[in-house]
Amino acid sequence: MVVEGITLFTFAMMLIAEVVHFRRCARLAPLAFGPSASPRPWAKLAPGIRLLSAVAVAWGVSTLLVVQPKSFRPEGEVQPGKEQHLLIVLDVSPSMRLEDAGPTGKQSRKERGRDLMRSLFERLTTEQYRVSAIAVYNGAKPVVVDSKDLNVIDGVLGDLPLFQAFESGKTRLLDGLREAAEIAKPWNPGSATVILLSDGDTVPPQGMPSMPASVASVLVVGVGDPSQGSFIDGRQSKQDTFMLRQIATRLRGAYHDGNKRHLPSELVAGIALRGVQNQKEPWTRREYALMATAIGSFLLAVLPWLLEHFGTTYRPGVR
Repeated sequence: MVVEGITLFTFAMMLIAEVVHFRRCARLAPLAFGPSASPRPWAKLAPGIRLLSAVAVAWGVSTLLVVQPKSFRPEGEVQPGKEQHLLIVLDVSPSMRLEDAGPTGKQSRKERGRDLMRSLFERLTTEQYRVSAIAVYNGAKPVVVDSKDLNVIDGVLGDLPLFQAFESGKTRLLDGLREAAEIAKPWNPGSATVILLSDGDTVPPQGMPSMPASVASVLVVGVGDPSQGSFIDGRQSKQDTFMLRQIATRLRGAYHDGNKRHLPSELVAGIALRGVQNQKEPWTRREYALMATAIGSFLLAVLPWLLEHFGTTYRPGVR
C-alpha cells in the first residue's frame, strides 16, 4: 500500500504541475515558438513523458525501499534451489571387473567407467552440481546422495567392492533405474541428468520405469569390449550394445560406447547448457523497479536538453 500511495500521490502532483505549466506555456507561446506559436510535433508529447517518467521513478524507488534486498553469493556458491544433479547408476556386477576395456583393452570395465566420469567432471562447472551414485547388481542400493565432494564419488567409482553388498544373482538394471527415479522425484523440474554405466544386461520388454519431471535427460554409457567377450561364470561376457541402445531409446535418452572414446563434447555441452539455463533467475519486482527507475530518471534528465535544442525551429535574434 505504501508503494501504491506514493505512486498515486506523485501522479496527482505531476498532473497538477503539468496543467499549470501548460497554461503558462500557452500564454507565452508566441514568444517561445515564434509566429506559429507552436513547438515541433514531438515536443507536444513532453508533458506526458515527464508525467510517466516521474511516476515510474516514484514507483521504482518506493518499491526498492520495501522489497527484500538481493544477496549476492561468492563465486562458485550456488543459490539454494538452483543446484543441478548428476545421478550415476553404476553397474557393480562381477562382470564389470573384467579387464577388456579402454583403448588398450587392459582396463577393467569399472575403471573405464571411472575415467569417463572423471573426464565429464573436468568439463563441467562442478560447483553447480550435486552428485549421487546408485549401485546396481541383483538389486539397487543408494551409495551417495547429493554429494558435493567429487573425491567421494571417485572412490565409489573406483575399486570399492560394492558387489559384496549384494547376494549373488543376475544383474537387474531396471532396479537401479527405478531407484534413480525415486531419488530424483523431489528435485526441481529439469535439474537432473541420469547416467547409467554398464556393460549390458537382459532387460524385460515391460517394466521400464518412467523418469520424473526432474530428470532432463538420460545418458547410457557402455563399457567393455563390444566385439570380443571374456569368460566369467561359464559364459562369455561382452558389452551388449544392442540392449544398452534399447534402454536409452525406451528412456528417450542417448547411448554412447565409452569403451574407447570419452563422452563427446556435444553431450557434455548439453548437460552444461542445462545447468547454465537453470542458473538464470527470472525477473522479479526488484528488477522491474530498477528498470523503471533507470528509464524514468534518464528521460527526466535528457528531456530539457532535447526541448532546448530540438523543440522548436524558431530562433529569435538577428542572423
